[in-house]
Amino acid sequence: MILVLLGPPGAGKGTQGEILAERLGIPKIATGDVLRAALRDGTEQGLAAKAYMDRGDLVPDAVILGIMKDVLLSPAAEKGAILDGVVRTVPQAEGLTIMLAELGRKVDRFLLFDVPEEELMQRLGGRVVCQGCQTPYKGLEPGTRCEKCGETLVRRKDDEPEAIRNRLKVYEAQTAPVVEWAKEKKMNLHKIDATGELNEITERAMKAIEEHTK
Repeated sequence: MILVLLGPPGAGKGTQGEILAERLGIPKIATGDVLRAALRDGTEQGLAAKAYMDRGDLVPDAVILGIMKDVLLSPAAEKGAILDGVVRTVPQAEGLTIMLAELGRKVDRFLLFDVPEEELMQRLGGRVVCQGCQTPYKGLEPGTRCEKCGETLVRRKDDEPEAIRNRLKVYEAQTAPVVEWAKEKKMNLHKIDATGELNEITERAMKAIEEHTK
């Protein structure tokens, strides 16, 4: 089963992705994580990505998808994977479907985590993240130690109010069209109310997944 998580910054995709991965027994694959792993391990695709990064260029979609392909071919992803942050534009969505088809697979479900903009502003404005493992926290002050790795928690510059508004504008311009693309292609897309208690959101997501697999 291949699940793709969609939604604006602050919608909780990363947190829910971790929970769903544990519930379903499949890995959560985040673009940043696999890119760092490929760079660390010196894989062919990782070296290709490094060449772009060393020049200060963005890593092309083709290279990112090549890294994703390597991960999806690994034994850990034999039963499927949850893709977080892999699809941010329509060309990336198209590239992913082509790459999966080459593997004899497809996206089984797009899960769109939906949160009102006012709540997103509140969530992101009160968030700190670990500068080591990037785990997000709410209600803690910068300088606190991360529970997972012990590194310092910091408030990212892109979590300042003006930066948040800009991130949401970028999402609307680049990522929101993926939703329309998925509808046009008759993909299995389910909008999930991502407000409320953490476990309630998880149950909504699980219901959407279970309905699809019946």
